[in-house]
Amino acid sequence: MQRYSALSLLRHALGSHRGWAPAWQSPPLRDRYQAIIVGAGGHGLAAAYYLAKEHGLTDVAVLEAGWLGGGNVARNTVTIRSNYMRDESIPFYVKSVAMFDGLTRDLNFNMMHSKRTMVDVLQTWGMVRDRRRRKLIMDIYGSTYEDIPVAELRRRVPALTGGGPDSRLPILGAAVHTDAAVNRHDAVAWGYARAASAMGVAIHQQTPVTRLLRGPDGAIEGVETPRGTVRAKTVALAVSGHTTTLTETAGLRLPLRTINLTAFVSEPVKPVVDVIVNCPDLGVYLSQSDKGELVIGGATDLGQSFRRDIKQSVFEDTVSALLELFPAFARLKLMRQWGGHLDMAHDASPIVSMTDIPGLIVSAGWWGGYKAIPAGGAGLAHLIATGRPDPLVAPFGLNRFRNLDYVVETGTTTAR
Repeated sequence: MQRYSALSLLRHALGSHRGWAPAWQSPPLRDRYQAIIVGAGGHGLAAAYYLAKEHGLTDVAVLEAGWLGGGNVARNTVTIRSNYMRDESIPFYVKSVAMFDGLTRDLNFNMMHSKRTMVDVLQTWGMVRDRRRRKLIMDIYGSTYEDIPVAELRRRVPALTGGGPDSRLPILGAAVHTDAAVNRHDAVAWGYARAASAMGVAIHQQTPVTRLLRGPDGAIEGVETPRGTVRAKTVALAVSGHTTTLTETAGLRLPLRTINLTAFVSEPVKPVVDVIVNCPDLGVYLSQSDKGELVIGGATDLGQSFRRDIKQSVFEDTVSALLELFPAFARLKLMRQWGGHLDMAHDASPIVSMTDIPGLIVSAGWWGGYKAIPAGGAGLAHLIATGRPDPLVAPFGLNRFRNLDYVVETGTTTAR
C-alpha cells in the first residue's frame, strides 16, 4: 500500500501527480471465496479490514450493489458519540469512539477527524432526568457527560437565541458530551477499502446480490448476482435497510423494520456553531462542516419505508424545530436534502449475530450506525473468523428476542 505523507505529496507533485497507485484494486470476480461480505459500506469494509488485519483471513469478497461509499455510509450526519443508556451499549460505543480517534493514523488516510463536543439542549423535565440518569451510568464506563446551566449553553452556542421563558418549550438546561466528534464519511469508507485491498481482500462494486443460496442441508452456500453465482461457506450481511429483503430470499425473517431518516445541508456560511447541537425534545440536531455548511438532521418517518428521498411533512417539522431555537437561520438557503433507509430492531439496539441458517451472519439494526463502524466492523470480523461473538457484541445476538432479554436503548438521537 502506497504510504501517504507530506513527503510523498511533494515527491508526486514533481511528476504532476501521475504516479499515484490506485487506492484499491479491482480484481476479477471469482466463483468461490472463503467468506463473502455483502455491502461495502462502513461496517462491511471495516469487517473486511479487521478480518485481514486481526485474523489473517484475506480470501474474502466484499460485494457492493453500487459504488464504494455511495450507500448509507454517504447518507448520514457523521456524528460520533457514546452517550447511551444501557450497560451493554455504553462500553461498545466508548470503544468505537476511541477507535475513531486513531483511525487516521491506523489507516494512513486523513479522516478530517474533529473532536467537537455534543451539547444536548434540554426542554422538558423528563429529558433533564433522562440525561442525569445517563450521566451516572456513563461515568461507570468512562464516557463523559456533564450538566451545564442555560447561561453556559448560550455562551457556548451564541447562535441559539430561541427557547426563552415565553417559548413553547423553554430551555431548562443542557448536557455536554465532550467525547463527541465528526469526520468525513467517504474518507472512512475509502480508508478501510484501501487498507483491506492492500492485504488481499477483493472488493467488487456494481455487484448487487439478488438472492442468498442454501445447500441441501439448509446451510448457506453462496449468493446469486447478475455477474454469476459466488459461493462461500460464510456469508455476512452488512446492508443496512436492505437486510430483510435479502434474508427473506433464504426464508429467514428478522425482527427488523426499515425506515427513512431525513437530513439536509445549508449553503456555506461563516463559522456560527463549533459544536454538535442536539435537541431531543424537538427532534432536530445540527453541526457545521469544515466547508461552512450546516448539516441538519431530523426525526424518522413514522412508518416503514424504503424511500431515499425526503418526506415533506418530516422536512417541515425539522425546519420548524430548528427555527424555534435558531431564528436567524431562517435566512439560510438549503443546497441538498436526502433520506437514508436504515433498519431498526424492536428494542432499538443493533444485531450482530449468527442466524438460524448455518453460515449466515447479520450486522443490522444500527439505527444510524456511523458512530459504530470501527467497533461494529471489528465485532463482525471476529464473528466471521471464529464463529463466536466478542464480549462487546455478545449482548446484541438474535437470542435476546427469543428470551425476551431486550437491550431497550433510548440513546437514539431524537425522542419522538
